[in-house]
Amino acid sequence: MLPNDPIILLSYVNTQLRDNYPNLEEFCRAMDAEPEALCAALAKIDYYYDAKANQFV
Repeated sequence: MLPNDPIILLSYVNTQLRDNYPNLEEFCRAMDAEPEALCAALAKIDYYYDAKANQFV
């Protein structure tokens, strides 16, 4: 289950991407999450996925 708080979500997702997943699609598949919903949630706090960095920046 992903955190609801957007700041905690950002930290959690970026840590998972850095340590365990090669890209957002693999992370979302493992977490049974929709990439569009995750991106929308983090866009609300002005963070967007950078595929090259494999992080939300």
